[in-house]
Amino acid sequence: MKAIVLGKAERQILAGVPVLFLAGTLIHFLYGLSGEFFLVGLLAPVNESVWEHLKLALWPTTLWWTAGYLWAQRRGRELDAPAWFAAALGALLTTEITIVLLFYFYTGAFGVESLAADVLLFFLAVLLGQIAGGKIYQRGSSVSWVFPLALLALLLALFAAFTLAPPDLPLFTDPNSGVRGIFRV
Repeated sequence: MKAIVLGKAERQILAGVPVLFLAGTLIHFLYGLSGEFFLVGLLAPVNESVWEHLKLALWPTTLWWTAGYLWAQRRGRELDAPAWFAAALGALLTTEITIVLLFYFYTGAFGVESLAADVLLFFLAVLLGQIAGGKIYQRGSSVSWVFPLALLALLLALFAAFTLAPPDLPLFTDPNSGVRGIFRV
């Protein structure tokens, strides 16, 4: 069996798993704790919809990868910027897609509604996202770093827009109250 050797960048990526899990868990309660402050609602879930809960990974992952790049640069470590930001986008998309697919799988196919399952799903999604990000970084990227950053900016803008004006779809609807978005449409 071939041993897996992780470089500094890969270790830094995997170190994000517990940090992202904890940060996402804390963000879950941020909107309520803020007294439902409008700007906090753009960063944290404003209801129990699946879409809003994707913010649990969105901001921590974005900040972790951005801070990781800046921290490495400050310490004089050269990171491959195109690969790093492609990996960041890949980690985020893997996490978000895993959450949506597996949540609808176990709730829809098996009728499971469990806080423990939701928490385990979040941890698993973050883990898979970081592993995917690490693999993408190892392979490198031939695209400019501008492309993944532009896609990330678009994704952040979509989250803000759909918090303000969510489509009338189950993904955006709080299953407990039936409302959507920050204005409780």
